[in-house]
Amino acid sequence: MPRSIFITGASAGIGEALSLEFAKRGYAIAVAARRLDKLEALAARLSAAGAARVLPIELDVAEFAAVQPALERAASELGRLDIVVANAGVAAVTPVGKGKFPQVRQTLEINLLGAIATIEAAVPILRRQGGGQVVGVTSMAAWRGLSGFGAYSASKAGLHRYLQSLRAEVRGEPIVVTELSPGFIDTEINRGLGNRPFVITAAKGGALMASMIERQVGYRTVPVLPWSLAGPLLKVLPTAWFAPRRRAGREKGERPKS
Repeated sequence: MPRSIFITGASAGIGEALSLEFAKRGYAIAVAARRLDKLEALAARLSAAGAARVLPIELDVAEFAAVQPALERAASELGRLDIVVANAGVAAVTPVGKGKFPQVRQTLEINLLGAIATIEAAVPILRRQGGGQVVGVTSMAAWRGLSGFGAYSASKAGLHRYLQSLRAEVRGEPIVVTELSPGFIDTEINRGLGNRPFVITAAKGGALMASMIERQVGYRTVPVLPWSLAGPLLKVLPTAWFAPRRRAGREKGERPKS
């Protein structure tokens, strides 16, 4: 039986790149996302790339009650789930006090609670079948809160801590917990940003991440360099480095000092 993998947020970005990479490696793949039309188009590409089987599943991870049935269906139809990847995510700009709470809530529901719901549903399946691997996709934003991206940074930092707790809880069980923390990977989610240092293509990111998953690493930045060095540095750099630039030291409408 070919190895199997379940990937959320698979219709675009990192999830799509990961799906294509695992297809090349001959996996049976369950791809889950909100956009079924994109999943069905992706399924044809995955089959052509070499996937042993492709199962498209329409799923919004923020609809928490739908997550468990989706994973159970995948486990049943594919025979087992060797790997479950909690990847679905959004990255809205949410400046504080600007009426963006709906976007803040959506970011936390998808990135943090949706990922937790996916993992909470996966672990009983992995235990029942005798083991497997859980993969959580966080971000270098988990190392440092970014101006305008407080909700995104908080969601990824929260998932990082959740995965640490999970790793402690399943210690001694045949369940591997992997956390992958990408830097800038060229996807729709970050193309609007003016500055993307050390950006890599989605294809390269997907290949790196797939190899890390197969090696069952505990935690890795993606790519390892320069981000494994930059992460600790992000924690200690002064806040001024991350604050938005202000014209002549004043906000719009602020009176000049006399």
